[in-house]
Amino acid sequence: MLPGKRYTPDDILRLAWKRRWYIVIPLIVIASTTAVVAMFLPNRYQASTSIVIIPQRVPENFVRSTVTADLSQRLSIISKQILSRTRLERIVQEFNLYEGERRGAFIMEDIIEQMRNRDISLNVNASGGRDASSSFSVSYQSADPRTAMRVTERLASLFVQENLEDRELLADQTNQFLQVQLEEAKRRLVEKEDALKQFRMRNNGVLPDQVTANLQMMQTAQMQLQGVLESNNRDQDRLTMLERNLAEATASAIPVAMTSAPSSGEPFTGTAMQQLEIARANLRALELRLKPEHPDIGRAKRVIAELEAKAEAEALNQPLSQTSASMVVDKAAQARIENLRNDIQELRQRIASGKREAARLQETAQGHAARVQAAPALEAQLTELMRDYTTFQDGYTSLLRKSEDSKIAVNLERRQIGEQFRILDGARLPERPISPNRGRINLLGILAGLGVGIGLVALLEYRDSSFKTDDDIVSTLALPVLAVIPIMTNAGERRAVRRRRLLLAASASIGCMVIAATVMVVLKLRLVEAWFR
Repeated sequence: MLPGKRYTPDDILRLAWKRRWYIVIPLIVIASTTAVVAMFLPNRYQASTSIVIIPQRVPENFVRSTVTADLSQRLSIISKQILSRTRLERIVQEFNLYEGERRGAFIMEDIIEQMRNRDISLNVNASGGRDASSSFSVSYQSADPRTAMRVTERLASLFVQENLEDRELLADQTNQFLQVQLEEAKRRLVEKEDALKQFRMRNNGVLPDQVTANLQMMQTAQMQLQGVLESNNRDQDRLTMLERNLAEATASAIPVAMTSAPSSGEPFTGTAMQQLEIARANLRALELRLKPEHPDIGRAKRVIAELEAKAEAEALNQPLSQTSASMVVDKAAQARIENLRNDIQELRQRIASGKREAARLQETAQGHAARVQAAPALEAQLTELMRDYTTFQDGYTSLLRKSEDSKIAVNLERRQIGEQFRILDGARLPERPISPNRGRINLLGILAGLGVGIGLVALLEYRDSSFKTDDDIVSTLALPVLAVIPIMTNAGERRAVRRRRLLLAASASIGCMVIAATVMVVLKLRLVEAWFR
């Protein structure tokens, strides 16, 4: 290229026409090669199915599901499980996919990666609701349209089945976890109940909640004690009066022979029976005034014993009529004395019983008072036990409620009335291929051929420094042009030009054949199939 030369549109057109074969031949070669490649590329068919997400059909106000994970997150987890190597390898073996690749140099890992990244597509349609998505589509590409449809159907069924199993598994795991926690909470609650029960049994009657009852029982015992004491006082007064009456009655009931005895203190000389009666009357009078262990009472009992022996001996020597006639004791007075004695004995027994009852009531009142005083010391322990028991009881009640809700949620998932994946549009047999796009490939081949041809022309023009017109001489050398001599060629030069053209045509043909053979090998090995897609 001449320095400083400027090309006008006419120069460009003239240059293109002059070197037209450098443009036409690469264009034809590359375009035809691209057309052959596009012709031999295998068709790719795609089958798709739409899966809609059906929300829970039972209102959440009635039954709350235990599966609370976000839908997009669960969908991502399910897709990773389905697109795992184990699942995809099972599908490859079931439908005998990628038979050529498995017989070739490809390993199963590469085939699974190609299937996961190239052939399977998962498109999520976002929605504006609470969930991140309301539907999604699954598609699969294959060289066989029926295979694409069958694999797509299998993938869709796997999504539906995996969602059901995943939700049921999550619900079961939640229920089992709550059952374990519920059993543990029940065990701890029972332990606290046993400890509280033992504490109540050990401190029965001294508990803080029994203070009011103890106070009432203490007041009742004190009132009863006051009544018993007053009754004993009245009985004691009456006993004193009865003892005085008995002493007077006993003194008035002494036989006449005794009253006729000399007042100078001479001993009574009546019969032994009369003396015995007087001695017994004296003993009874002493018993009313003295204690049983008093010496006078002992002496009186010895005298009575001696008189009884004499009376028995005297009774054997005298007739019975004389014994009865000798009695001068007043029978009415004796009956009155016996009644007084009986009343005194009854009063004494009642007074003794009243004393025992008073002692019992006093002990009862003191016991209730001690319980009232001991209650504050146990209140702190009982408060701690009740606080722990209330905490465990609330926890157990909460877990029990959650466990029941979890069981209902498990039944909800097992009956398949929870959130579900449902196939909206099943996979259909594709009628036209989605790849390769032969029109686009041919267009790219034509553009590539034009680019190569224009590049060759530009390269040749850049390396050509000859003058083509008189304007080139004027613009480059700034010299006037006197005359222009046309190019004159002889027969040898013309033959050389023809040979160059034939050589160029032959090279282009050979290049086309080499490119075609290369394309056939590449297509056979399927090395650039993904690139053309």
